[in-house]
Amino acid sequence: MAKEVEGAEGFAARDYEDPPPTPFFDAEELTKWSLYRAVIAEFVATLLFLYVTVLTVIGYKISSDTKAGGDECGGVGILGISWAFGGMIFILVYCTAGISGGHINPAVTFGLFLARKVSLVRAVLYMVAQCLGAICGVGFVKAFQSAYYVRYGGGANSLADGYSTGTGLAAEIIGTFVLVYTVFSATDPKRNARDSHVPVLAPLPIGFAVFMVHLATIPITGTGINPARSFGAAVIYNESKPWDDHWIFWVGPFIGAAIAAFYHQFVLRASGSKSLGSFRSAANV
Repeated sequence: MAKEVEGAEGFAARDYEDPPPTPFFDAEELTKWSLYRAVIAEFVATLLFLYVTVLTVIGYKISSDTKAGGDECGGVGILGISWAFGGMIFILVYCTAGISGGHINPAVTFGLFLARKVSLVRAVLYMVAQCLGAICGVGFVKAFQSAYYVRYGGGANSLADGYSTGTGLAAEIIGTFVLVYTVFSATDPKRNARDSHVPVLAPLPIGFAVFMVHLATIPITGTGINPARSFGAAVIYNESKPWDDHWIFWVGPFIGAAIAAFYHQFVLRASGSKSLGSFRSAANV
């Protein structure tokens, strides 16, 4: 239940305080071990995320390949693949939220950067760590499943036959919007202040958002909504089709993340105008 605190002049005051916007560029962060510890956490989390999820995709294709003695209805199916992606995000966000914030996705990092919740330095280092972690994670899958990896597509994202580029781009934009909007809502300081259970449960709706988006968009693009996931798989698989469609899996998620950041900060919350003002003041320094 929301609480109201009596102000000094009898007016109802807010029972929470929004944290100040993060500096646009904070060079002092580069001298702190906490930044590098967070970057390492993002690298390891993204590595584990790609390893488990891509291995799940390859395993499903092996068990459902009728030409290789599999059962067409065998394996975990789209439902199981979606659970693998959503479940891993739930686990990894829970494990890393207190260290790095549990982004595990350049689109999430980009959205939080636009909302002034992370600095440019941290955002760039996170994205680099996430992409490197994704490459290593998929590399482990190829090393352990070399007999099946290339044969079954390497878990790489590409636009499915029968869908236009616009449809694929829209699927990535909307899917990423759902994810990043959920991230903003689950980590909202207003809700955290009024409902003590919200910070503990935050990984659950984020993971569930990933699960639901995968159910909807696997048939269209294989579901990117995470540029690091798409990039890591494309680098290791290294075939023309994933590279031809690869721009969709960067442009779509970044647009979706930007829309989610704008919607949450400027439409749902009054803090957006403060963030914009801090950008302007920083430019005048």
